[in-house]
Amino acid sequence: MSLNLVSIIMPMYNSEAYVLEAVESILFQTHNNWELIVVDDGSTDTSIEIVTKLTIEDKRVKLLKNSENLGAAKSRNKAIEASKGDVIAFLDADDLWLPHKLETQLYVLNNNQTDVCFSSYEQISENGEKRGVLIEALPELSYKKLLKSNYIGNLTGMYNAKSLGKVISPNLRKRQDWLLWLNAIKKSNKPAIGIKEPLALYRVREDSMSSNKVSLVKHNYWVYKKGLGYSTIKSVFSMLVFLKEHFFVKSKLIKKIF
Repeated sequence: MSLNLVSIIMPMYNSEAYVLEAVESILFQTHNNWELIVVDDGSTDTSIEIVTKLTIEDKRVKLLKNSENLGAAKSRNKAIEASKGDVIAFLDADDLWLPHKLETQLYVLNNNQTDVCFSSYEQISENGEKRGVLIEALPELSYKKLLKSNYIGNLTGMYNAKSLGKVISPNLRKRQDWLLWLNAIKKSNKPAIGIKEPLALYRVREDSMSSNKVSLVKHNYWVYKKGLGYSTIKSVFSMLVFLKEHFFVKSKLIKKIF
């Protein structure tokens, strides 16, 4: 079973400063058999005009619009439902891919016994400068390991829709990407493969959720409580495991590079 057509899922909200560069990082891919489905989530800036122009210039770019702001989960799901690809990949409207990202990951999916793969990635600042921070991918990732902490940068993740079907995001306002990858690996019943080479650039923005640690803990708790349906006691215990994993294990994968 050869996997070739990649459906790229991109939620967008007021991203006029970044979306053109994000789409260009897709246009420059060495693998060119893809469709990009952008879902605008009620933008009030010029994001829609920018992407509309891109849809005219390249028919592989498609634009869907929400009638109101629904959040990233529902926006991604809308794009996934409309997708036609053998493989599903994700890129937010302010992040970037390196040119051989798709080619490298398709090779892994086509030549290994796995349905999910992901990669290392680097951080960039709000204005696009490299921050000298690399987040390394684990070489292999089981469902049990992923339960402890989210080890998949969503902008690097890719899953085989031919074998798994369309795995969608549970309807949580935050951290729904973690649940999606948990569902994909659980459905696959095989570990995900991590690629050590960085294949994407994650933009760290001042207003991002990641900068608010209290908020981050709260939303992670709801992954266990609401997303996975755990009891309160089990959710609290899982959060303790998460905090240990996050600060003493996962932190070792964050490297300073110069």
